[in-house]
Amino acid sequence: MKKISSLVSTLIVGGAWLAAQQPQKPNVVLVIADDLGFGDVSAYGSKTISTPNIDSLARGGACFTNAYATSATSTPSRYGMFTGVYPWRNPEARILPGDAPLIIREDEYTMPKMLRNAGYATGAIGKWHLGMGRGKIDWNKTVKPGANQIGFDYSCLIAATNDRVPTVYIENGDVVGLDPADPIQVDYEKNFPGEPTAIDNPEMLRMKWHHGHNNSIVNGIPRIGFMKGGNAARWRDEDMADYFVGKVKDFITAHRDSSFFLYYGLHQPHVPRAPHERFAGSTTMGPRGDAIIEADWCVGQLVEHLRKEGILDNTLIIFSSDNGPVLQDGYYDGAVKMAGEHSPTGGLRGGKYSLFDGGTHIPFFVYWKGQITPIVSDELVCQMDLVPSLAALVGQKVPDGLDGIENLQAMMGRGKSKRKDLVIEAKSKLAYRTGPWVMIPPHEGKARNVTGNELGNLKEYGLFDLTKDPAQVNNVATQYPEVLQQLRKDFEAQTDGQVRNAPEPAPKKHKATK
Repeated sequence: MKKISSLVSTLIVGGAWLAAQQPQKPNVVLVIADDLGFGDVSAYGSKTISTPNIDSLARGGACFTNAYATSATSTPSRYGMFTGVYPWRNPEARILPGDAPLIIREDEYTMPKMLRNAGYATGAIGKWHLGMGRGKIDWNKTVKPGANQIGFDYSCLIAATNDRVPTVYIENGDVVGLDPADPIQVDYEKNFPGEPTAIDNPEMLRMKWHHGHNNSIVNGIPRIGFMKGGNAARWRDEDMADYFVGKVKDFITAHRDSSFFLYYGLHQPHVPRAPHERFAGSTTMGPRGDAIIEADWCVGQLVEHLRKEGILDNTLIIFSSDNGPVLQDGYYDGAVKMAGEHSPTGGLRGGKYSLFDGGTHIPFFVYWKGQITPIVSDELVCQMDLVPSLAALVGQKVPDGLDGIENLQAMMGRGKSKRKDLVIEAKSKLAYRTGPWVMIPPHEGKARNVTGNELGNLKEYGLFDLTKDPAQVNNVATQYPEVLQQLRKDFEAQTDGQVRNAPEPAPKKHKATK
């Protein structure tokens, strides 16, 4: 009897010990930078910039050298990330104006819905750019549907990008600090009588526009679109990082005793680059470099607050970027001239807007202290796979028909990737990535756009071996005709034979835009 009793006691104690070793469902924090390139973080070997807080996630977790966004621009990239569906399947998943309606259907399966179903409190803070509302938006009332209607319990966002109006924070659908006596009006086709613009009032500018950004002026910075009123609610660009860091800390503190999912959309280094004054001059690369340092500080503040609240060890942190980098994207801010030897793409060809690898090959780090062994992985992973992979982590099932695939073990740095190929997109045009190869079909259009980035509009099929030629200098399509033929066949099967070769629908013209 004593032996049996001793054995039972041993089993109970042993079972309790084993249970203690199994982590509970972790908090999940998804940090997405805006226009941050593969070479913009020092974790990948850049010697021209130092991002120690971002690097700490890379060096303490799984650092991926072969990670991709689904698109080379923000809106479609985020659509694919939150839904697990290729953005080119949704004709509305294109770069949106600031007054665009929500492009994710309220009945659509999404990452925050999945995590909320698993018992998570869900929050979205920062950059959004997936649209809000329906039809003509009245910004003086609660704007919906928005983030709260597709799975987020809490949201505090900018409607689109920091270079588009309305230049206000929107918390749970309501404009923060709005004075009812000074209502907001927004229009993307015509200006409001008497309102200054960059064209008519250049003397009011403290930042000169390069292309397109010549409509309403807020804080001395010309924007895309026209806005009137809402003066008390307008943000000061230099305070945006601190404002959202404060909201992030508040959300974490409020949910420290329960499981939570937080999407944190950094606005850096998207234009206009106006980091807080304390970061000015922190690099030799001008406002763009300084904005990256500010973004690194934001990540440091996030991690330190998790540590302060005692929940860092039970928090899975994913850091990435929505698409590749761009230097000149609408303002004269010295980004091109002051880049010096810094390569935002890390030597990759193209960048934002491009089918070349620099458009979608992005930084990607997965950190979970004590659960992920530090590793540098060259496995192929994609942000679109986050929905089914996180579902596997928290014991949820995803519906049939998603393009994202469950790839949790690879994302945790513990095994081979299940993803063998990927269709990538840039402004309605598609290319195909599989194994070491990238195949770019012929596409009409200019070789470069106004930003200076190469777009990947080739006159004939392009085939590039990224293992031998990561900079995509040599088109080897004629040297490997069998490979090209097979990739064309596989690509057409993936896209149902619908190769998008038409230019993206032109945005509505602004009368003041030259």
